[in-house]
Amino acid sequence: MSRQKKSSLKHHQDRWGMLFVLPALLFFSLFNFYPIFNALFTSLFRKKVLSLKPPMFIGLENYTYLLTSADFWNSIRATAVFTLGTFVPLLIVSLLLAVFISQVKRGRKFLQLAYYSPAVLSSVVAAAIWLLIFDPRGLANQWVNAILMTPGVDHNWFSNSCMVQFATMLVYFWKYVGYFIIIFIAGIASIPVTLYEAARIDGSGNWQSFWKITLPLLRPTVVLVSIMSMLQCLKTFSTQYLFTQSGAPQGPINVITMNIYNTGIRDHRIGRASAMSIILFVIMLFFTWLQFKTTKSDEVTY
Repeated sequence: MSRQKKSSLKHHQDRWGMLFVLPALLFFSLFNFYPIFNALFTSLFRKKVLSLKPPMFIGLENYTYLLTSADFWNSIRATAVFTLGTFVPLLIVSLLLAVFISQVKRGRKFLQLAYYSPAVLSSVVAAAIWLLIFDPRGLANQWVNAILMTPGVDHNWFSNSCMVQFATMLVYFWKYVGYFIIIFIAGIASIPVTLYEAARIDGSGNWQSFWKITLPLLRPTVVLVSIMSMLQCLKTFSTQYLFTQSGAPQGPINVITMNIYNTGIRDHRIGRASAMSIILFVIMLFFTWLQFKTTKSDEVTY
């Protein structure tokens, strides 16, 4: 076949390929890019949800208000505390448990299923379960009292600001640790077994194999899990919302997403809520770029 015919056939295949991809691309753009641009546009207006008045263009006034608002900076603080307190343990514990489960010879499937089962629950159901556990007569007080040998003590899970922050982290950790364990196990399974066999012949122990083989070759999976878990933490909402509806103080757990909900739905200030959404989007975009930039996950070779 001549070179010209090959080129013509390739262009013909590319056009058909684009035709099949186009519906998915339009669907993805409609539900991902359009809300972002719409929120950016809305954030430049003073607009109330139920008002019949036309929205007033105010430029960057919503952004300047937020940057001087103590309530908004408290949301930034609450989101940062929650993300750091949940993201780091999620990453470390899910990695270590995945390594442990991968080395277990009996009961591996049962452990995977047991850890993964909370991930199939919705966030609302998970929070509702833990509301019962954190009840003054619930299991949380009984567990802590059994460990600390302090029978009958109420640890004020919902009235103490530190405890309510810790409680929200615990719910998220419990729900998502199994999900990330499964991803790590899939990553570990892709590492050639011959590398471990060669290391064992050279006298390497399990700990040395983990540091010298598993962790370096698992770098792309670590980057994937760290980005996914961090974004999941930044988007947290339902747990904090249900906890505040059950009497927990709002200030310590007033994360950005809950502030967006209260500002847009409860106070009807949709322009200001859109500005907060754009700021949250920029924060998520920045940390995702930073993780890709600092980790260089594409340098792994077998």
